[in-house]
Amino acid sequence: MSLALWQFPPRPGVGNAGRTIQVRANFFPVLSLPGQNIHHYDVSIAPDVPPAKNRRVYQQWEDTASVSGELGGLRPVYDGRKNLFAARALPFEGDIGVFQVDYFDDDDPGSRRRAPKKFKMTIKKVGEVNMQRLALFLEGRVTETPHDALMAMDILLRHVPSLKYTTVGRCFYTPDSAATIANGAQLWQGFHQSIKPTRGAVLINLDVSATAFYQPGPVVEMVAKILGKQSPAELRGTISDKDRQKLEKALKGLKVVVTHRGQIRRKYRIAKITTSPSSRTMFPVGETGTEDSVANYFQTKYNCHLYFAHLPCLIVGDPQKSVYLPMEVCEVVAGQRHLRKLNERQTAEMIKFTCQPPHVRSNKISAGITILQQRDNEYLREFNVQIGHEMAIVNARVLPAPAISYHPASKEPVITPREGAWNLRDKMVAQGVSVRSWCVVAFGAEQDYPVTAIQKFITLLVQTCEECGVFIQNRQPPISYASPHGNVEKTLIDAYMVAGNAFQERPQLVVCVLPNTGVPLYAEVKRVSDTVIGIATQCIQAKHMFAAKRQYCANVCLKINVKLGGMNSYLSNTQLPFVSERPTIIFGADVTHPAPGSASNQSIAALVGSMDAQCSRYAAAIRVQKGRQEIINDLVGMVIELLKTFYQTCGAKPERIIFFRDGVSEGQFQEVLRSEVDAIRKACQSLEPTYKPTVTYIVVQKRHHARFFPIRKEDSDRSGNVLPGTIVETGVTHPSEFDFYLCSHPGLQGTSKPTHYHCLHDENRFTADALQELTYRLCYLYCRATRSVSVCPPAYYAHLVAARARFHATGEGWSEVTSDAGSVVSISTSTAHSSVSPVPSVSGGNGTPVARVPTPGATTPAVEFIAEPDLLATAASNSGNEYGRRKRTDSFVGTRMMSYGTVKPELTKYMYFM
Repeated sequence: MSLALWQFPPRPGVGNAGRTIQVRANFFPVLSLPGQNIHHYDVSIAPDVPPAKNRRVYQQWEDTASVSGELGGLRPVYDGRKNLFAARALPFEGDIGVFQVDYFDDDDPGSRRRAPKKFKMTIKKVGEVNMQRLALFLEGRVTETPHDALMAMDILLRHVPSLKYTTVGRCFYTPDSAATIANGAQLWQGFHQSIKPTRGAVLINLDVSATAFYQPGPVVEMVAKILGKQSPAELRGTISDKDRQKLEKALKGLKVVVTHRGQIRRKYRIAKITTSPSSRTMFPVGETGTEDSVANYFQTKYNCHLYFAHLPCLIVGDPQKSVYLPMEVCEVVAGQRHLRKLNERQTAEMIKFTCQPPHVRSNKISAGITILQQRDNEYLREFNVQIGHEMAIVNARVLPAPAISYHPASKEPVITPREGAWNLRDKMVAQGVSVRSWCVVAFGAEQDYPVTAIQKFITLLVQTCEECGVFIQNRQPPISYASPHGNVEKTLIDAYMVAGNAFQERPQLVVCVLPNTGVPLYAEVKRVSDTVIGIATQCIQAKHMFAAKRQYCANVCLKINVKLGGMNSYLSNTQLPFVSERPTIIFGADVTHPAPGSASNQSIAALVGSMDAQCSRYAAAIRVQKGRQEIINDLVGMVIELLKTFYQTCGAKPERIIFFRDGVSEGQFQEVLRSEVDAIRKACQSLEPTYKPTVTYIVVQKRHHARFFPIRKEDSDRSGNVLPGTIVETGVTHPSEFDFYLCSHPGLQGTSKPTHYHCLHDENRFTADALQELTYRLCYLYCRATRSVSVCPPAYYAHLVAARARFHATGEGWSEVTSDAGSVVSISTSTAHSSVSPVPSVSGGNGTPVARVPTPGATTPAVEFIAEPDLLATAASNSGNEYGRRKRTDSFVGTRMMSYGTVKPELTKYMYFM
């Protein structure tokens, strides 16, 4: 069967497991749809301008045409780009209309005194949208999505809000109630609006939203905030070159308006800033070419004395033309979105601003539908569309939590969590490792981190680990100090050698005490430990060390145990029947793309695969590929690697494959499915021509705006959110396909976001209950937490692996860190093998060994340490040879390339990325 003709599987009925309840959903019904065909037109406006200005040009034309009668009383709707829809045919001669538009910029008070800008607008008939097809789709009688009808409805519902509010993607924002945050930014509140087809209805999905904008006002005030000053008055002396570079990076691309010419408020875009202050920035004046300083020129020409002549000038427009403007005569134009990545402080303030309890969010959403879809909307009336202003109430079910197993010697070896959470009290990990050779490195001075404080923390950590079943044989590891700005590679190699010589055994772990802020140091520690030395590291923030608590140490213990090959907890085979009855591998895949402003434009694809019947151990494969490409290029090779590792670990080939794919939007479903299911099949056939395991492919989506609110108190948790295990599969889901929303985690703060699972291919013929219960139970197996997580762990781990691989790049995002580590373009890691003792096999229904289940209390065999500092030093200095710097000649030519190091073989047996 050709994947080009692939039909997504239909919903296999609805599930019955769990307790039935009802919840409110942030969806509002479209009560009536257009009964007749909608007329579709193509719009072109010349010269080209951004969509926001297109809308204003169009609206000025519509206002004039409505008065003159050119529109014949019609009210078309326009998306600001190419599409215009009308309830009836526009009264043009033929199917095309050409109009000249005189445009005055309403943002510029002086524009009416100048000649208008001339625009040519051409409107051409494209065709008619058959709304009957939409009705059939909603009834489930046709499976092909009528994208044109849904687009017409979407543009109709967005038309009026787009004219009133600042539009960013599918969101509308207003500066009302804006909150100022650090570094010259402010947060605007708004609403996200989209349409959602479901069984028998079209719904409006409405959610509160917030995003960062640049704070309008004098540029010098923004400069002060960027440089951490309280006010411009603190900008006394000339700025350093480092601060100048910081300013240029922050201000580049920003639109400003001049204030020194009275009513003439011309706008410019900042290209860069000068290296000299205004008082010493010279340029030729007049025909004679006599040079004058910018400060003196503004004093002479505009009688404008500069109070900040010691600050650099802005270079605006084309940098080749050298148009200089003093900072103090410029103001930041309002309504400019902050596109750069927010720093840590800004992110924290953003989270605080947007974190709203469920009842507050629900009330804001209910108010938002009236704000955006006002009852007197004449455009909706034109199309015979009515909007319901009450949130949808939908049926849901709450699935029971699974029973989680720990070491049989625990006082409480099996526990059923309440509201998605439990604790480690009276429990020992299912399979604990033994730590014999390790050390501590404190990145700071001894006066900052006294030895006594470190020893006190280590004592508590060792006690907690032993209570949890992780055995620390040597309780007094060597402690060393290093500068957080020094050579991290040399520091960790030295610590590795000290630990090895102290215990006469290959070191297993380095505990690193880090300052409380700063990603670069953490990233470099992970790069060196993963790709240069090959040792597990556990980073501790200094503030947690000084205020160490047993709960914190228990969390650290969980991470250490899995990094060294142990197993924290598992579910019994009866609770994962699909996985345990026949050899089954569960894949998780994700592609992460470079952040805005990143030094690299490469994307990282990560694939993880389960390696046992408990779905507790995972192997990983990584590839670096062309930036912004969502399809995984070398999925064939990655799947082959993990299938081989599964066979080596379990002694059997997987008969079934479940593939959880993160990060795919609805518009990419067909393309990604066609490519990646085909890649999975090719990988299997390359291993053995007759090898054809059954495949289920599920897309995992977190980037959506569906929210659910409990109606009854007994259906909510302590935070007021829906209970963990809440499943919604009707009322707001696809009209005919197999998808569902699952809220699998307990609410901590704010409103819980469910995860959307959409099954795009299913050869395993799951029932609704079977797939939903499997997905939910997996969420209790995230190995470094004692609570269920919001995304099933295979997808979660894939995301962690991809994020960790970013740290293996030399120079991306932390240019102050230097290193000689080499790179390869593809990275292959395997984290499935354990150094713990062999354990009994579990047989499937046909007697085939499926997976090795843990033997509680097994320990790591001793390894003799051979101190070879010269060899290590050679490996570090010659790492370019070992890791293979490759000259690329493929599709990466012309892109910004980063060097990525490979994970060392010593780590590939374990879940190093946790």
